[in-house]
Amino acid sequence: MALFLLFLLAFSAVSADEDAFIGVNIGTDLSDMPHPTQVVALLKGQQIRHVRLYNADRGMLLALANTGIKVAVSVPNEQLLGIGQSNSTAANWVAQNVVAHYPATNITTICVGSEVLTALPNAARILVTALKFIHSALVASNLDRQIKVSTPLSSTIILDSFPPSQAFFNHSWNPVLVPLLSFLQSSGSYLMLNLYPYYDYMNSNGVIPLDYALFQPLPANKEAVDANTLVHYSNVFDAMVDAAYFAMSFLNFTNIPVMVTESGWPSKGDSNEPDATLENANTYNSNLIRHVLDPNKTGTPKHPGIAVSTYIYELYNEDTKSGPLSEKNWGLFNNNGLPIYTLQLIGSGPVFANDTANQTFCTAKEGADSKMLQAALDWACGPGKVDCAPLLQGQSCYDPDNVAAHATYAFDAYYHLMEKAPGSCDFNGVAAITTTDPSHGSCTFAISGNNGTSLNSTASATDSKASGSPACIMYAGTYFGGILVMEVLVWLVVIL
Repeated sequence: MALFLLFLLAFSAVSADEDAFIGVNIGTDLSDMPHPTQVVALLKGQQIRHVRLYNADRGMLLALANTGIKVAVSVPNEQLLGIGQSNSTAANWVAQNVVAHYPATNITTICVGSEVLTALPNAARILVTALKFIHSALVASNLDRQIKVSTPLSSTIILDSFPPSQAFFNHSWNPVLVPLLSFLQSSGSYLMLNLYPYYDYMNSNGVIPLDYALFQPLPANKEAVDANTLVHYSNVFDAMVDAAYFAMSFLNFTNIPVMVTESGWPSKGDSNEPDATLENANTYNSNLIRHVLDPNKTGTPKHPGIAVSTYIYELYNEDTKSGPLSEKNWGLFNNNGLPIYTLQLIGSGPVFANDTANQTFCTAKEGADSKMLQAALDWACGPGKVDCAPLLQGQSCYDPDNVAAHATYAFDAYYHLMEKAPGSCDFNGVAAITTTDPSHGSCTFAISGNNGTSLNSTASATDSKASGSPACIMYAGTYFGGILVMEVLVWLVVIL
């Protein structure tokens, strides 16, 4: 179900030099990829200020011009060999994809390849050379101070990651990692890490608790403790970032900050992925945002005060992506721009444009008795004074034509009509409050902020009253306009 979502992915100051931010990745494996102008309209509407592209698409770069949105562009893996073998090819790439768009398009980062060591190991030998060639082209254009160069690595190259103090990089990659880290250190760049607690949880065979993966609050006695440092870890994310720091320190690099270029949680999965759910995706990404942007808890337990800026994977669900069902369902939005779920960002402070945590809905309980639902529906559309015209055949909320769906519309309309008053979402026990927006297709449910109510259906609550006459509609044999005395008595039995 699509939900209203408006959130600001913005800065929280952590030091004089670096700021923590949350960004989003924009994948393109969609059967109907929105036009770049539509993508940018969504970003602007949601006030998303940082994006990472998996290429340097000209249309996207032009659409992002003059928006102020900070952009990370990428050298795709298929172009890596050519750039790593030719300084002039690298210079041409920078000229066409960076210099031609900067500064109108606020390019801040170049990601050279993606998970090259694990996804394209044959190109590993030229990876550092490719980074150096790209950086040299930036130096020649006097852009090396404005634009950082790095390469996203999979966290799977870190072995023995818990306790973090024992973590180390897969030794077979040291011939690449040592010069890579040396380049990152000398150029003032980041170690980019794709970090997925979802997979760590799935592969742990029950060793990692779900709450630990989801950033859920844990009592101190349930936190993981590094026996070597006595540092407590309340979530997988922090432990993995600190593991990266320890792995770098074992190679004698101690001042390279970590940037998480991908992290998220799928909202749907196959039968063997029972924890790929809307609720868990909502919980993980909401907690991740709050965690990264919390000015009082910047950094990790072992490295407090050092920002861990993070890009959420990802903006859209990618329906054409290969692999299990979960691979298609990491997005915050469908390709039509409708949110998959509402991020719960209460307590995040003034960095967010809208507090979405108060956006609740009243829906029919799953498995509720159909006769009880019918009686409650009849009451809501009668004495409850809900305008049920949108439920008429041919209207916006007629489909799906079943009592549960129609009851959900009526329950939620009444709940908002009563301004979410306590007890206004019960209906004799067949209704419940949820943060999941039941809107579907052209049937848009109530959207309300902290104050006031707005019914955004195609037939509004005031339409039927414009002529001064109450709505008169038929539903399951009940006439809502002329209320019979016996019907009133039945409705009063089920009222809240």
